[in-house]
Formats: sequence, C-alpha cells, structure tokens
Amino acid sequence: MNSINIKKKIGENNPIIAQRFMADPYAIEYNGRVYVYGSNDSDSLYMNEDGSYPRNQYGNIRSLNCVSSDDMVNWTDHGVIQVAADKNKGVEGVAKWAGNSWAPAATYKTFKDEVTGEEKTKFFLYFANSASSIGVLTADTPIGPWSDPIGAPMITRETPGCENVLWMFDPAVLMDDDGIGYIYFGGGVPEGKETNPMTARVAKLAPDMISVEGEAVLIDAPYMFEDSGINKFGDTYYYSYCTNWSEEAGAAMGKAQISYMTSKNPMGPFEYRGEIMKNPGQSEYFSPEAWGNNHHCMLQVNDTIYMFYHTPQHEIDLNMNFDMSNGGSAYRTTYVDVASLKGNGELVVNDMTRKGTAKQLKTVNPTEDNSAVNFVWANDVTTVKCCDNIVLKCDKQGGFIAVAGVDTNALSAASDMTITAGGNNNDCTIKAYIGSVDDSNIIAEFLVASAKEAGSVKATVLNKKPIDLSKTGLDMYIEVSGLSEGDNVCIKDWSFN
Repeated sequence: MNSINIKKKIGENNPIIAQRFMADPYAIEYNGRVYVYGSNDSDSLYMNEDGSYPRNQYGNIRSLNCVSSDDMVNWTDHGVIQVAADKNKGVEGVAKWAGNSWAPAATYKTFKDEVTGEEKTKFFLYFANSASSIGVLTADTPIGPWSDPIGAPMITRETPGCENVLWMFDPAVLMDDDGIGYIYFGGGVPEGKETNPMTARVAKLAPDMISVEGEAVLIDAPYMFEDSGINKFGDTYYYSYCTNWSEEAGAAMGKAQISYMTSKNPMGPFEYRGEIMKNPGQSEYFSPEAWGNNHHCMLQVNDTIYMFYHTPQHEIDLNMNFDMSNGGSAYRTTYVDVASLKGNGELVVNDMTRKGTAKQLKTVNPTEDNSAVNFVWANDVTTVKCCDNIVLKCDKQGGFIAVAGVDTNALSAASDMTITAGGNNNDCTIKAYIGSVDDSNIIAEFLVASAKEAGSVKATVLNKKPIDLSKTGLDMYIEVSGLSEGDNVCIKDWSFN
C-alpha cells in the first residue's frame, strides 16, 4: 500500500490519516459511521537511488484510500481500493479500462428486489479517469469489495452537454430527499475565459445510479477551476468549488479558494454567494508553503458540518527526504475542521488547523474487539495488508498508537486484556498505558512470542492498574519495545474482558 511510518504528534488530530498521503477527500455517513475516500498520492512514493522521494505525479495515481470513524477523532484504515492496474505494484485494477483514479465521490441507495420484495443497499463510488472521463464502481458495503458494473466510463465528452468541458473529473454526488440522484463535475479554464470558464456541469442520475438521464446542464461558476462539491442544507442546494489561479480570480475573490453558490433546484440555476474557505497556505496554523490546489468536501452529521480538505502541510511537517527542487513534492493528505452555517445562509470555515476542530462524538468501548488500525495519534508505526486484514506494523523501538477517549467505566471493570499480535524474528514486549506513556500508567504488559504469521499469537494480561474514574474518557497508548534490528511486530486487534 506504499505506507510510511507515521509521525503524528500527540494533540494534533490532523491529518486524519498519516500512513499514506490521501488527497481529494469525499465523505459520506452510513449507519452512524463516516467513511472518507480519497486519491492515493502514495502511489508515487517510491524512493530514488539517492534516498530522496520524487515529486508526486498525478499520472501515477491508480488507487483510492478509504478510512472511517464513528467518533470523528479516531480513524480506521480500510486500505486501498485498486481501481486501475498498477505495474509498479504488480496488481490489476477493478476498472480494466481505466488508467487512473482521482478525486472520488460516493453515495448509497436502497433498492427493492422486484421478485422477493427485500430491500438491499448498494454503494456507488465515482472516480475520475485522469481528466478524460468519469467511471463508477459498486459494492454491497461502504468498504467493498468493489466491482465495475458497466466496464466503461459513465460520463465522457460525448455525453450530451459535455462537449466543451476541458477536464472531465472531480465528481460530487447528491442523493436528494425524493431518492433522485445528481452528479456534479468538470473543470478547466479555456484561454481568455478566466472569469467565466463555463466548464462545470450537473447531470441527473438514472435510477440505477450508473448512468445519466438527459443532457448535462451548465453551472456558470465564476472563476471556476475544479473540485465540485454539493450539499443540501435545509431546502437550499449549495454548490461549492475551487477558484482558478488567474490574476483576475485573485483580484475578485482569491486564488484557489473554496467558493459557493446556492439554488432552490439541484440543477440550478445557481447564484454566487461568496467564499467558504481560503487556501490552506493562507491559514495562520499552516506554513506559507502549504499553498496548492484546493479540494474539499462538506458533510453534515447531526448539527455539525464538517469540512474535509487536503493540504501538503503534512509533507512539510514530516521533513522527509523529498526532492524540493520544484518547490515541494506535492504530496497531499486529508484534514477535517468544522464549518459554520449562519442564519442568513452564509457558510464559512473559520480555521484550518493541525489540532482539528472536530470534537469526539463518543468514547471508545474497550470491551469490544477494537481494530489496531483505529487510532488518532501514532509514531514509528504503519499499516499493512496481511491476508484479508489491515493490521498495524511496528519495526521501530518505541513505536506506538494512541486511541482517544476510551470509556473508563468499562475499562475499570475489566480483569484482563487481549492483543492479537505476532512478531517475525524475536520476542518483543507490548505495553498498554492509560492517560500517557509513563511507567506509572501501565495497565497491561505482554510478551509477544515470535511467529511466522502476523495475528497468530494471542498475548494475555500480566498486570493491571486501577483506573481513575474522575474522567469519563482517557486516552490509551499501545507501545512496542524490545525490537532488535530487522525485527517487526504486527497487531491486529485488542480488547479488555
């Protein structure tokens, strides 16, 4: 999966994923869980002979990342969706016709079987094949497995109404209250048309969600560049997008910012309203070098609107050996902060932050089987695919993960803890801490015997410290020690009993 060792500081909830570079985020909520899909910039992450990493080449992106959360702070890694074939990885893709997979959008719909009358939910993942067309994958769950239902692009420049769209990419999808779906897409700036590029479109989806009905309709978005977004707040449709890099855009509203338009009809016409979010390079919390193409998605969960966006800030913070000769390597990853919808309909993101403004929605139940790849902070660990599972891998002394907000009441009642883990060469030790990584806070300690396959060893509890119930949720840390050079350990899950 081209994962790297995570360097994510305690207290900094952004980015939501740090083991791979995840760009162009798109989020949906299903059954109390938020799923985020994004372009896998790590498809370009191969080390040069001199030990440096090359600049990200979007033409290398052939897979998508998928992560999820039920509390908006701890995120579970579901691995990558291999959309197109990748010779560097030696893998085939789901969409045999596609050469790339950029900027996904997702939704789901419930269908009734005409014979049995049973209802079944189907998930749809739309993606851009470079800037030439838009495809769709389907699955029975939000994490796959995915299949290609039509074996060809769903939208091309031959689609009625799309003849003059320069960039056929960046889809966004809306399932309206009446069960009708709409897809928004397009981008590019024709020469001399910086003010009104006329390259954004909306089309009505057919009931099957894998084809369109009728002609695509123009959205006259001023200073349009790319990155369609769509939301319905109340009875108003909000179309959002990234403005272009022209001097005209800079003078009128700002370069590469997220702007929005509104309408009472999902197919418009839309009226320009203003700016939602500046470019990340303008944030007081980020580096000036964090300027770059801007891509976003908004999702309302209960009464909170979350703004997902990407930035190269984490690449800058990592201080890896990137080739900086062209002003940075352009590896982007996903952050989330909170947007505000005012009484007059104005929409704005006040801050773009490393800390993250999303609050934890619920505590983590430690008595359930908890995936080891569900966490908020980590250092010197990564995630890998082992058989059919995504597991945590540590090959550095002192590598750890942190799980935010563990339910202390459930923890205090537990008598033992179990971790499913396995090492490759020598025995190692895994310690669990509550509150902070300090010897006085150890609640369980495990000796993990070496094994040939990760996940083949279950370690049992050695000791336990009484839990302070003065706080309703405490952070828990799982740390690996005792590793020798060349050793590693993989952890699948953990639970208290």
